[in-house]
Amino acid sequence: MVISPLLLAGVAVALALLSALVSLFSARLPWLLRRVVTPLFTLAGLAALAAGLGTLIQGGVAVTQLPLGLPWLPWGVRLDALSGFFLCLIGVVSFAVGLYSPGYVRSFEKECGSLPALGGFSGLFLTGMLLVVLADDAFLFMVAWELMSLSSYFLVAFHHNQAANRRAAFLYLLMAHIGGLAILLGYGVLASFGDGFAFDAMRQADLSFGWASVAFVLAFVGFGMKAGLVPLHAWLPEAHPAAPSHISALMSGVMLKVAVYGFIRVVFDLIGQFHWQWSVAVLAIGSVSALMGILYALMQNDLKRLLAYSSVENIGIIFIALGLAMLFLSTGHPVVGSVAFVAALYHSINHAVFKSLLFMGAGAVLHTTHERDLEQMGGLLRRMPWTGLFFLVGCISIAALPPFNGFVSEWLTFQAALQAWQLDSGVLRSMVPIVAAVLAITGALAAACFVKVYGVAFLGQARSRHVRRARKVPFSMRLGQGVLALMCLLLGLLPTAFIDLLNAVPQQVLGHGLAQASAHGWLWLTPISAETASYGAPLVAIILVIALMLGLWLLGRGIRRVRRCDAWDCGFAPPTPAMQYTASAFAQPIRRVFGMLFHIDEGSEPQPDGRWRYYLNVRDRAWGLFYLPVAALVERASRQVVRLQSGNIRTYLGWTLATLLVLLWLTA
Repeated sequence: MVISPLLLAGVAVALALLSALVSLFSARLPWLLRRVVTPLFTLAGLAALAAGLGTLIQGGVAVTQLPLGLPWLPWGVRLDALSGFFLCLIGVVSFAVGLYSPGYVRSFEKECGSLPALGGFSGLFLTGMLLVVLADDAFLFMVAWELMSLSSYFLVAFHHNQAANRRAAFLYLLMAHIGGLAILLGYGVLASFGDGFAFDAMRQADLSFGWASVAFVLAFVGFGMKAGLVPLHAWLPEAHPAAPSHISALMSGVMLKVAVYGFIRVVFDLIGQFHWQWSVAVLAIGSVSALMGILYALMQNDLKRLLAYSSVENIGIIFIALGLAMLFLSTGHPVVGSVAFVAALYHSINHAVFKSLLFMGAGAVLHTTHERDLEQMGGLLRRMPWTGLFFLVGCISIAALPPFNGFVSEWLTFQAALQAWQLDSGVLRSMVPIVAAVLAITGALAAACFVKVYGVAFLGQARSRHVRRARKVPFSMRLGQGVLALMCLLLGLLPTAFIDLLNAVPQQVLGHGLAQASAHGWLWLTPISAETASYGAPLVAIILVIALMLGLWLLGRGIRRVRRCDAWDCGFAPPTPAMQYTASAFAQPIRRVFGMLFHIDEGSEPQPDGRWRYYLNVRDRAWGLFYLPVAALVERASRQVVRLQSGNIRTYLGWTLATLLVLLWLTA
């Protein structure tokens, strides 16, 4: 008996809702969260993964209507290749988070009153994300989008006893609703020309260049705000560190990709037309986001905040690939456009996997040390060997080093960019190499950033008492990390197989796939042609393993020849943790070069005991350039509006009468 993918997707939604319902009873029975709620959440992720894989393998489109919604607008559900791919993305991360959660949430069982909120809103959060990618009309899409945003708001505010977390949650909610309003207006433009809120009606809309551009800008702003593109990223480094770590993994790994899905669905599917002017805007914003995101990450010492800024960088890389796809498709180069589109999809799932893995690793460190400051860490590899190994896999993957998955998607993006010579416009031919250069600089800075993270946190000696007492985390937490670490390796070793699997997405959305990618067998990835470029991931992995084993063998032979005795220390005191490189010191050269991009407050101040303390505060200039002026304007406008509140009932009745007269005049 073969179960249809659409039915499996419905099962995933039902299991997510059931996990939210069961968590209501966890206030009195705290064990329910670990033994019932999280298994249901895990099964929901597994069902979503099965539904997505089934759709990609079987192909085709499944459409149905739900007996919900408005009398004249029932909720439409559609499962196609694009939805199936993002269901796979949601499913694999949710499955790993479900495995990870029991060990992590055990520490919250003492706060029995908060358990229903944690489990309930986690289930609703997953439900909202699943329904967003399944929606086939604007009404269901916006309902699911708001469900996703509101439930994640309560998860960000989970530790609401801290003022900083309440502030982060409010900022996130505010920007989520501004972005949602932009998306709603974009759908309004499409619905007005398509004569309906169903996506099929919007696909038939006959849009002029002007109105199509309005819909594109609204979608770009709305989805870009949720994705965290610069300069709309301010909520992201505030909200992600505030949420529990497994929720941070879902938000950064999955929710940001749901925003990418929304952008692809609206621009590539519903609008369905491309103009090179749009691609220039996407390339420019994507490049700035990638570069500024990793520079901001390098300046951070808070581990979760650093990972949040790194998500800005990776979202920028995804939009660079989408911008290249739009550029080549709009200029009549479908093969190269398909390569860039597949690169965006592949980096989406890559980032979902390795960023979720890194947030889980940060959660494991926080769970056992209660520490997020890199300056207080060190020597964790000896105390947490499995977490150290899995975190290393995540660091290598996000630094785009072979044979792990991050290399493949960035290599595909470069392969598309290197085809700029095919463009007729000299301006566009000149712009694409600049974007590629920015991407190359971003990759180098990402490698430096995660060398800093791993070296300071896991190597050397412990810098604080909490870290010296660190121990292995529960098995469930290691299992969740291990699943994602294995996915990082598989996505890096077998890119041809995975690209063949997701080839149905560009065929459905663009009408052109990458049939040539596996033309030379599973061993070689040839996105353009074998004469242009090819990548043999298994061969690279074999060469690296042989080189590593040879290096270890030579090192072992060299060690055996060394006479062991006490080392001469030249009369100096033995090394202490204070003599190690700090995270701030590691980033100091880059901070000096790019210092003008940040607001840096650096200096030293005397302490009561006669010592001097060095301090460093690096703040995002986007606050002063974009957000604080708007806040000041709103505050001034609010003071003017307050004048209407005179306290006199006759004045209020007068304003009401005046409003009615104006409305009657407008509707007459």
